[in-house]
Amino acid sequence: MKPLRNTIAAAILLVIASPAQGQRYWKDTLFPYVYYTAIDKFWFGGYYAKYSPIGYIDQPERYNASFSLTAAASTVGSYRVLLLADVPAWWDGWRVTGAAFAVRFNRLGYFGLGNETPYAADSVSGANPYYYAVSRKTQQIRATVQRRVVGHLRVLAGTVFEHTDYRTLPGDNVFRRELADSNLTDAQVGYLDFVGRIGVVFDTRDNELDPHRGVFLEALYGGGEEYSRLTAHARAFVQPIEPLTIAGHVGIESMPGDPPLAPMTEMESSQGPFVAVGGYYSLRGYYDARFAGPGKLLGGIEARYALLWAPSILELKLVAFYDVARVFGPGETVRLTTQGLHHGAGGELALRLGRNTLLTGGMGFGTEGSQFLFGTTWSF
Repeated sequence: MKPLRNTIAAAILLVIASPAQGQRYWKDTLFPYVYYTAIDKFWFGGYYAKYSPIGYIDQPERYNASFSLTAAASTVGSYRVLLLADVPAWWDGWRVTGAAFAVRFNRLGYFGLGNETPYAADSVSGANPYYYAVSRKTQQIRATVQRRVVGHLRVLAGTVFEHTDYRTLPGDNVFRRELADSNLTDAQVGYLDFVGRIGVVFDTRDNELDPHRGVFLEALYGGGEEYSRLTAHARAFVQPIEPLTIAGHVGIESMPGDPPLAPMTEMESSQGPFVAVGGYYSLRGYYDARFAGPGKLLGGIEARYALLWAPSILELKLVAFYDVARVFGPGETVRLTTQGLHHGAGGELALRLGRNTLLTGGMGFGTEGSQFLFGTTWSF
C-alpha cells in the first residue's frame, strides 16, 4: 500500500515540476454543489481542482493533467471523498491515473444473487424501510498506466488495493436474511483485496468527455486473491446530422473463482469501476445494484440531440435512451444472449460547458418503477 501511495505522489510532483511546454499553464477551480437522487436524496459537496487546460487545440482529452479533491455527503448517511490525479496528455503516448477514495453507500440495493431475484413493493414498509437495502463502506487506492502502442491502440497495466465492509440496516431485510441462512459468508461481505490488472484499449473518439464520433473498445483482465475478472466494453458514436449523436454500447464481464460480494455488484472499466447491474451507469430506471452476480451483460442506445450547439463552448442536449442488462448467477455460463434481459428507458437533459463540464438529469423507467437520474458524465 505504501509503495503505491509513493508512486502516485511521485507522479504528481513530476508533473508539477516539469517545465512548461508550448501553451501549458495551470488553473484552479473551486465550487460547492448540491444535487438530488431518488436513493440517497440530497447530496451536498465541494470540488477543487488544479489542472493544465488544453485550450482549443483539436484533441480528445479534457486537459493535459488534473489533480482534484471531491468531498460530498448525503442526507441519508452516504458520503464520498475522492483524491484523483489524472494525467492523460502531459507526456506523448502515456496516460497515468492515480486515485484514493473512501465511499459509503448507505442505501445500496441488495435483492440477493442472480438474475431473477424477486421484488415486491409491499415488502418495503414503515417497519421495514430498508428491506432491499444495505450499507457498504469502501476504501480504495488505484493506479493505472496506459501506453500508446500504435495509432489509437493502447496497452494498460494497473493495481488496486481495496478494503470493503457491509453493514446490515435496521429492521427486516434481504441482506440480514441471507446472512442468517448462510447464503452470504463473512469472507464475502468484509474483505481486503489486492488486484493486478492488464488490458488493451482502442479509442478513436473525437472527444472523451462528450463524443460525437468514433469507437471505444477495451478488454481487461484482473486477478484478486480467490477470483479473476475478464471484462470487455464496446462503444460507438455516429453523427448522422450535425446536432444529433447516436451512441451505443455493449459490455460483458465474467468472474471465475469465488469473488466477494462487492465485485459482484460492480463492473470494471479502464476508467474505474461502476455499480452494476442497476443504476445510472448500467440499467437506468432500476435501483442501484438491483441485480448482482459474478457475470454481467449490458447494452444500450442513446439519441442525443443538441437544442443549443456551439461545440467546445456550450451544448444543451435532449436525450432519449433504452437500456438492457442481466446478470449471471454463480455457476452460470456468461454469454451473449437476448434471454433474461431486463429493460429500461427514459429521457435526460444534458448540459455541456467547455471542455471539462457535463451535467445530466432525467428519469428512467423500468418494470419495477422509475428512478430520478443525475450524472456528471455520460452513462457510457
